[in-house]
Amino acid sequence: MKRSSGLSLLVMALGCSVLLSATVSAAEIRVAVAANFTDVIKQLGAEFGKQSGHKVSVSSGATGKLYAQIKNGAPYDVFLAADEGRPTLLDEEGVSIADTRFTYALGTLVLWSADEALLDKGQFAKGQSDKAQDVLKKQAFSHISIANPKTAPYGRAAQQTLEKLGFWEQLQPKMVRGENIGQAYQYVYSENAQLGFVAKSQVFKDDAFTGGSYWEVPIDMYDPIVQQAVLLKDNAPARELLDYLRSPEAAAVIQSYGYSISE
Repeated sequence: MKRSSGLSLLVMALGCSVLLSATVSAAEIRVAVAANFTDVIKQLGAEFGKQSGHKVSVSSGATGKLYAQIKNGAPYDVFLAADEGRPTLLDEEGVSIADTRFTYALGTLVLWSADEALLDKGQFAKGQSDKAQDVLKKQAFSHISIANPKTAPYGRAAQQTLEKLGFWEQLQPKMVRGENIGQAYQYVYSENAQLGFVAKSQVFKDDAFTGGSYWEVPIDMYDPIVQQAVLLKDNAPARELLDYLRSPEAAAVIQSYGYSISE
């Protein structure tokens, strides 16, 4: 009887040891992510969590505002920006961990409307007449939404596109600005704006557009949207997450949202 009790105590002790070990090794990884990539990192974080046991916590916003938070000491482990400028600055300023910066996605700008009849679907061939251009020219809408060009790379790309088309100044009275690309998309999705410039990832899933009408802006109309990641706190779980983001498995998920992957 005493021997049986001893064995039970030993089994319980081993069980507690395994449980304690798992608890200690599991970690929370705090990720600051550009708004356009929020849904993607949540999906990737869930899959990474199943494999590693770590929890990925996400805070999303405009890249410029997240950069300011990081500079002011916000306790993030990883930064997934919508540009290469802010991660480069963090490198130069000695805020991020050296030699950890890399491109995780190349973004695409889309003019999108929840109204399926408002914009032609598909690509616009440079130099040809296009219904999307006609809509912009005739201003056949009450409001057009863009993200703040000063803090959001997709907003800057929208401004560059409208400037190149010659519509930037004349559309100012109809323009509503989102604090970030997520808010810009909400204005269009809720139909408070009839159309707006959004990230392709917001209206594209599993290799197809999800509804409405759209114009995929040619990439030569705005500066490349090079989205870079960088490590902010040097810990093993955060490094594991960055390694996972570079894996073929993660790349397939990223591409399914309409992003391109850097060679």
